[in-house]
Amino acid sequence: MALPNGRILGEVMPLLRQIGIEPEPAFDDPASRQLRFATSEPGLDLIRVRSFDAATFVAFGAAQLGIAGNDVLMEFDYSEIYAPLDLDVGHCRLAVAATTDCVEHEDVRRSSHIRVATKYPEVTRRHFAARGVQAECIKLNGAIELAPRLGLCRHIVDLVQTGATLKANGLIEIEPIAKVSSRLIVNRPALKTRPEEVGGWIERFRDAIGGRPSPTQPFGPGPPSPAVRERVREPTSSPLSRTAGEGGERSEAGEGRATPSGEGS
Repeated sequence: MALPNGRILGEVMPLLRQIGIEPEPAFDDPASRQLRFATSEPGLDLIRVRSFDAATFVAFGAAQLGIAGNDVLMEFDYSEIYAPLDLDVGHCRLAVAATTDCVEHEDVRRSSHIRVATKYPEVTRRHFAARGVQAECIKLNGAIELAPRLGLCRHIVDLVQTGATLKANGLIEIEPIAKVSSRLIVNRPALKTRPEEVGGWIERFRDAIGGRPSPTQPFGPGPPSPAVRERVREPTSSPLSRTAGEGGERSEAGEGRATPSGEGS
């Protein structure tokens, strides 16, 4: 199971322990440089990776299960990922923000071109393209709020939780793109070839969160194995990979992306 480092990890671990997953002591040791950990479940190991990498490990079959925000799923749009459950943690929103001067003197809806700093270039392009605006995206991996202050751009697209970081850097949230929360994600080939094992983990998580499906997945509570088997027999791509989260835009597959094979699952 691939777990994202950072804030989300702290919110997810109580849920994992609730369903009986207890990692080895090194997992909680800040001095440890270990990345893969055994657990109290003989057939389950945990790996700790960057939030954007959790989806990649699952999509390509290096991990059969994982946890990722729907912001990451929207950005990469992996067809090999099935996201059956919203875990109700990691709540925030993906939004457009701009400098105060820009908000006062420029209407982005009347622009034909906009330059945006973001960690989400694919989501950003789709969002503005739906409004008839061409977005020139500058890919940054952190400190995105600095970009407008240093003249790199006037707009950013980033995750917003309280808005305090935006305010501290002279930015104003001007438009939400999607609500974000963390989802249980599954490698589709693994679910097809190991339905009892992988499907059993889905049901344990479902029971722990009270049977709450992912908002963009028509996969509600029900018997574990038959429901899982029936779902994976359908020759369709992931519903979540075609929907940009709650209130988001319909998405298309990102350009120039390698197609995961699911091998090794």
